[in-house]
Amino acid sequence: MFLTHKPTDVLVEVMDLIDLFNPCCSEITGREHAGEELQDPTTFLKAELMFPSGEALPRCWLDRYYRNTQQPSRLSDRQLTPP
Repeated sequence: MFLTHKPTDVLVEVMDLIDLFNPCCSEITGREHAGEELQDPTTFLKAELMFPSGEALPRCWLDRYYRNTQQPSRLSDRQLTPP
């Protein structure tokens, strides 16, 4: 899969799709596609990547709490106390 690195506007080939889909991973390993030579794998922050069409990555790939409206650290003590 190819994504665009926002700061450099370079295409990045994602080496491991499992890391891309895992919301607990904030970085992926990829290879820049700039020039004619095959580049060495590099680490990229997922927050700095987007689809080549300009669309952002899905929230479920970036945020492990995407199903919650609040972060667990913001929940009240009453909600964290077992019944």
